[in-house]
Amino acid sequence: MKTIYELGLDKNAANHVPLSPMTFLARAAAVHPERVAIVEGSRSQTWRETDQRCRRLASALRARGIGRGDTVAALMPNVSAMVEAHFGVPMSGAVLNALNTRLDAATVAFMLAHGEADVLLVDRELAPVAMAAVDRLEREILVIDVEAEGFDAPAGAALTYEALLAEGDPTFVYEGPEDEWDAICLNYTSGTTGDPKGVVYHHRGAFMNAVSNALEWDMPKHPVYLWTLPLFHCNGWCFAWTVAARAGVNICLRKIDPAAIFAAIRDHRVTHYCGAPIVHSMLIDAAPEHGQGIDHAVQAMVAGAAPPAAMIEAMEGLGFDLTHVYGLTETYGPAAVCEKHEDWTELPVEDRARLNAKQGVRYHLQEAITVLDPATMEPVPADGETVGEVMFRGNITMKGYLKNPSATQAAFAGGWFHTGDLGVLGPDGYVKIKDRSKDIIISGGENISSLEVEDVLHRHPAVSAVAVVAQPDDKWGETPCAFIELRPGAEATPEALTAFCKERLAGFKVPRNFVFGALPRTSTGKVQKYELRDRVGSASAIDE
Repeated sequence: MKTIYELGLDKNAANHVPLSPMTFLARAAAVHPERVAIVEGSRSQTWRETDQRCRRLASALRARGIGRGDTVAALMPNVSAMVEAHFGVPMSGAVLNALNTRLDAATVAFMLAHGEADVLLVDRELAPVAMAAVDRLEREILVIDVEAEGFDAPAGAALTYEALLAEGDPTFVYEGPEDEWDAICLNYTSGTTGDPKGVVYHHRGAFMNAVSNALEWDMPKHPVYLWTLPLFHCNGWCFAWTVAARAGVNICLRKIDPAAIFAAIRDHRVTHYCGAPIVHSMLIDAAPEHGQGIDHAVQAMVAGAAPPAAMIEAMEGLGFDLTHVYGLTETYGPAAVCEKHEDWTELPVEDRARLNAKQGVRYHLQEAITVLDPATMEPVPADGETVGEVMFRGNITMKGYLKNPSATQAAFAGGWFHTGDLGVLGPDGYVKIKDRSKDIIISGGENISSLEVEDVLHRHPAVSAVAVVAQPDDKWGETPCAFIELRPGAEATPEALTAFCKERLAGFKVPRNFVFGALPRTSTGKVQKYELRDRVGSASAIDE
């Protein structure tokens, strides 16, 4: 007897369409054309207008020869053009490379070169860094000036963003990706050694994570989402596409300012926002002065360090409900959530904080998160004690690292994505991190490679040896602490080393503390970083 698999029921155009988050924009514009889609300052635009502008952007890029396999970089804060780029660039067939607005010109130049960007969309506020980066390239690149009030136009820009859109067709037809495995975005992560790695996302994964975001948050139709999370960070954790899927409102925010955040939440009745722990802490500190008059429920999402009891209690006092998520650039941002249970609400805040400190369980549309022995690839016992490596598997996982097959192969060894984070698996199936990749410091939601900082400090003529570790910080979660061995007879002060680093590193990477003295070493001369971590309390800070 023939089985159902032998009846010739094949995929065709009627029953199989490649998944892409671009379909969310088309649906929002078709079903809710007059609903507000984006608010930036005093200006707002509907979903119909947003759809037309994104189609113009795609059409104009196509007319200039940009298409499948090309890269369009964007260096912008959370402005409306950055939201539009998340649709218009992929609709042209190109790959969007959202650049970290906090990086120095040399790093931006590396990313533009490595990603082979053909176009750079630049907000005027960031023009000095952008043009310094472009000057380092050994080829021409089309620079588009995204106008911003109060800032000068970048010298050398070809035309303005609005002029580019004017070249495009608002009725441009997007046929969808040729394959849902096609690249949609390129994001750079510092990694632990060497140059930044280019993480490539595909349309399918972006679609999956955007939908999962809505599921994890029980996000209703027409949410009002405040952009406190940088859109360059894992493409805003895919929330630009999530908001479109729910036909919500994007409230753009050029910079993080507690007074402006509270004003936006109050004036626009914001329902959802995301951020690193530092963002929530800033709001808590500013609440007595600016937090009055908010009388509606607000959903807040936090990633990075686990929210302590004081943060949870303070957020509840504001009427904000905090959800803890976990992920990496390689997993499109969060791909695991500490899903809360109804009976948790009856517990004291200290117990709820302990439960919320877990990294949790897989997103709905992620296949799995677990803890494995990295040597044997066998699951560790679900006892909450046995340490292994946290690993992911599923559609919400990158295609791989651009031009780096060896790193890609290592990351996917054994059929799982290796996070580099060490954790345990509890009897309830929830994952909890016990330690982080040794060379990564997470400060205010930004990844810092300790080896990069060490490399800079090694260049100082007075420094003989250096080791950089994470030091707990009440404001930023972690900051770099540098242990320094000076050359015989040489002198250096913390102020001098700080100034030296500031000339060569982005500001958030500069150590906040310098400790002078001999470094602890093994018999073979290797620096014992674990001892340095113990000195500053970083291991216990992570284990809280």
